Amino acid sequence: MRVHYPRTPHLPWSPGVTSDDVRAGDLSGLRGREVVVTEKLDGENTTLYADGMHARSPDSAHHPSRAWVKGLQGRIGGRIPAGWRVCGENVYARHSIVYQGLESWFYGFSVWAGDRCLDWDGTVAFLRGLGIPVPPVLWRGVFDERALRGLRLDLARQEGYVVRAVEGFGREEFAGRVAKWVRREHVTTGTHWMHATVVPNALGPGAALWSVRSGADPEVSALMAAVGRTPTGEGSEAVDAEAVAEVSARLDVLGRHGDARLAGVLATALRSMPRARLAARLAGPLGMRPARQVADLAGLHRVLRRPYPDEERRAGLGRMALAADLGVLHAVAAAGLAGRADEAAGQEREQVEWSALHAEDAGLLGPAPLQPLRAGLREALAGLGGEAAERCGAEARDAWARGRIATVEEAVAATWRWRSRRFPRLVQLVGPSGSGKSTFAAGLPEVDAYVSLDDLRDARGSRADQRANREVLGEGLDRLDAALAAGGTVVWDATSLNQQQRSLVHAVARRRDALTTHVVVLVEEDELHRRNARRAHPVPAHVLAAQARRFVPPYPGQAHRTWYVGARGAVEDVDGALDEEA
Repeated sequence: MRVHYPRTPHLPWSPGVTSDDVRAGDLSGLRGREVVVTEKLDGENTTLYADGMHARSPDSAHHPSRAWVKGLQGRIGGRIPAGWRVCGENVYARHSIVYQGLESWFYGFSVWAGDRCLDWDGTVAFLRGLGIPVPPVLWRGVFDERALRGLRLDLARQEGYVVRAVEGFGREEFAGRVAKWVRREHVTTGTHWMHATVVPNALGPGAALWSVRSGADPEVSALMAAVGRTPTGEGSEAVDAEAVAEVSARLDVLGRHGDARLAGVLATALRSMPRARLAARLAGPLGMRPARQVADLAGLHRVLRRPYPDEERRAGLGRMALAADLGVLHAVAAAGLAGRADEAAGQEREQVEWSALHAEDAGLLGPAPLQPLRAGLREALAGLGGEAAERCGAEARDAWARGRIATVEEAVAATWRWRSRRFPRLVQLVGPSGSGKSTFAAGLPEVDAYVSLDDLRDARGSRADQRANREVLGEGLDRLDAALAAGGTVVWDATSLNQQQRSLVHAVARRRDALTTHVVVLVEEDELHRRNARRAHPVPAHVLAAQARRFVPPYPGQAHRTWYVGARGAVEDVDGALDEEA
């Protein structure tokens, strides 16, 4: 059934209201509620279904400006449930505003399950899975008329804004839950756009990312431009277009789309880059979570090509499932062998196929095999809260990965000992010198002890003197052991660049039954050198470059929790939280 999109009422202070517009005379449906304010785009209201689409009117005829959105619907329609519809703005054709740098020619702003509009966060998540962006968010909070009246727009480039309740609502509530503000005389063209020559608005670099998310064939040059890379290079730096085409086809067969599809494509294209550099590079254009997921895929895929004892394979795959979508990971591993016909490639291909069979038999090839256990444990521990719940969740996750538990009941029974909260906490900083580790740690609340290897070297005469590193490390580990034995929160401040260095600290933490948190700081190397030059005690440039080369960040699951800190010095992603949805 096709559904006409309701008319959105104007806010009382909207200057663009005309005599035939609907006005919102009563704002009681918004007052006291959390709302989100998004930019109102200058396009054509369009609704997509599983089996078709239409403009605002269900009987709208064809127009050349709708051809691209029809192609989009053809790619994503199979992922829209029957009876659902996606409503948004088709901004392919230029109307009154000339857009530059669009992320897509279609932006979604609501998703309807029958006559029920999804809540905003559910809308964003569903649309992202389809490969559809939402309009820019201008403000979010409890409805505040003064704040909304105070919003300032660039009226040459922005038509207005839309206010909607964050929570979901029924179709009959639409007029009270959604309202808009439109600039005065927002139509500035003399001829209606439908009767003029179609002039497309300009896409920006990020459009290539959304195109891949939506299921389109990757355009390697555009994709690399979107992440700040050139598609050609020398030797291993060149992007393997054949492998990219292979992985996208494999991901389509698996039914992976949205961020999972993009991660697999980028991991294949950029698999020659070191993980730390790759994650830091992608954090800007993608955000921290997708960036580190791409980096983890790029780092792990070669493991699947190596011989592995079958009796240990289930546990090994379980541990990798904490860090990566195994379906995507196997696709990346196989695609990386595309075009190779040598004997070694054949053996590696057999290993990948054999691993995939084991993963399928173990039920690990789905997009989120741990989610049922996590959701059940979250409900079972709802009254516990805080770090005790996170500790129980982390221990259950580890036991599941090792194949020791499979059900929520087993997880609850296996984690009772940590519900008392009687355990110390270790915060281990991870990253090269000058990345911002100490600055971040200085802002942590309730730190009971701080163990810094630089401070210990300084006490011996010079923080730059590396000759007594063995003695300094031993003294630091002794202090760590004593501090954890006393309880509370202890920070370990050292570079901790690789797993071997981190393992010495972890051994002490296990002995004292500590909740361990990795704080992984990911900053691009150029920024590291700029920061280092401003430090009171700068590290020699060649030493810093060597640290950046040796830096191998921990994978998810190698600590109870992992906090990912970006160039701004704030936590931008968390792994290991019990309330994670992916």
